[in-house]
Amino acid sequence: MRMKRGTKTSSFGSPGRINHDSTRFYASRLYESLPKEEKGKYVENPIPPGFLDKIFCKSSEKMEELPDNSVHLMATSPPYNVGKDYDEDLTLEGYKEFLRRVWQEVYRVLVPGGRACINIANLGRKPYIPLHAFIVEDMLSFGFLMRGEIIWNKASSSSPSTAWGSWLSAANPTLRDIHEYILVFSKGTFTRKKHLDRNSTISREEFLELTKSVWTFPAEQAKNIGHPAPFPVELPYRLIQLYTYEGDVVLDPFMGSGQAAIAAIKTKRHYVGYDINEEYVKLAERRIRRFSYVQNVPSLFDFIVKEGRADIAIEKQSEAGKQGRAQYEISRKRTGRKGKGS
Repeated sequence: MRMKRGTKTSSFGSPGRINHDSTRFYASRLYESLPKEEKGKYVENPIPPGFLDKIFCKSSEKMEELPDNSVHLMATSPPYNVGKDYDEDLTLEGYKEFLRRVWQEVYRVLVPGGRACINIANLGRKPYIPLHAFIVEDMLSFGFLMRGEIIWNKASSSSPSTAWGSWLSAANPTLRDIHEYILVFSKGTFTRKKHLDRNSTISREEFLELTKSVWTFPAEQAKNIGHPAPFPVELPYRLIQLYTYEGDVVLDPFMGSGQAAIAAIKTKRHYVGYDINEEYVKLAERRIRRFSYVQNVPSLFDFIVKEGRADIAIEKQSEAGKQGRAQYEISRKRTGRKGKGS
């Protein structure tokens, strides 16, 4: 049986991609100013066990808890600075500078070949603010290699936008966003080293679907989660399946309601998260405890029973925390000492 000859870059393109030789294309001057792949020794440092599977209530601008080269995937959706109750009212340049400090830390903690995936929506209409373009520019400036962008098609969501501007008129029609971006980068090299004791968990069907550049699934309703802007668990789940091995570490520097952590637990990965809002950290921790408690149940009946037990366990933990705080306050008043957070 004759082997098919490989294709290569030509002046008229190639109809197929079989053992494709793209050397000529990547040697073109188009690529001269872009970050180059770094061929070096693979380094991976362990995260102290006390810092794994934990959410830190602090800014991710300084992630001192994480060693250099210790995280395998960063999957996040940054705050949009549009006046939601967790946002600050920053100027556009101030907002970009804030994100740059976080992306610089992400670059430090990712292992060589580790991936950074950023879910972002563009803002406004008068004029339109292309946040995704600004983020791409900043990530390239740090030396990240861009791997592509995924269009998240949210058209199947239950609340389509009706902000179409001038109705049936060319006066001022407005494009209605039914998509967001997921920007994909890697640190230093395109390929990630595989540990002998870690395996991929993605199925053939998932791989064929997730390597497409358009993903279609609905958005998450804020009222279902208790956070003003949650992304669905489906989003980090897909990224984790595509870009990590079982046992890897997933970082979300803007953890919010804990969706990335839940996806990590679901896929048997570790997680680390950061969020400056104490209430959202507590919300994420409650949701993570609940999910951990009810997962891996063999039947719907067992799920309902375990779900009820999880609620009781969480209520007991909350009540124990209140009692402990009350005892502490009594003790503090007796001794005349001031406590933290009082």
